[in-house]
Amino acid sequence: MKAMSSLEAHIAQASIEKPLVELVRLRASQINGCAYCIDVHTADARKAGESERRLATLAVWRETPFFSDRERAALAWTESVTRVADTRVPDEVWASVSPHFSATEMVDLTLLINAINAWNRFAIAFRKQPG
Repeated sequence: MKAMSSLEAHIAQASIEKPLVELVRLRASQINGCAYCIDVHTADARKAGESERRLATLAVWRETPFFSDRERAALAWTESVTRVADTRVPDEVWASVSPHFSATEMVDLTLLINAINAWNRFAIAFRKQPG
C-alpha cells in the first residue's frame, strides 16, 4: 500500500487536470466493474466540477458531443490500456492520443490508468463495498 500511495502522490502532482483524472478513474472502474471505485470516483468527479450529464454518459462517450478532443483521446487510451489483453493498444489509438498529450503527460496518464486498474483489482479482490 505504501508503493500505491507513492504512486498516487506522483499522480496528484502530475500535469493532468483533476476533472480528467477523475473521468479516467471512473471510466476504467466502469470497464472493470468495480462498484466501490465507481462510487468513490463519481463523487470525486462531482467535487471536481463534473456535470451529471457527462457522468451519466461517460460509458457511451463516443456517442455524445459532451467531451473535448483531449478528453476523448484520454478515454480512448484508458479503454485500450485497461483492456490491453484484448486491444494490444493499437497504433491508431496511439496516433489519436499523442497529439493531445506531451511525452510526460502520456507517461502520467498511463501511470494513472495503471494505478486505477490496480486499485480496482484490490477493491474487487478484497470485496470492498460502496458506502
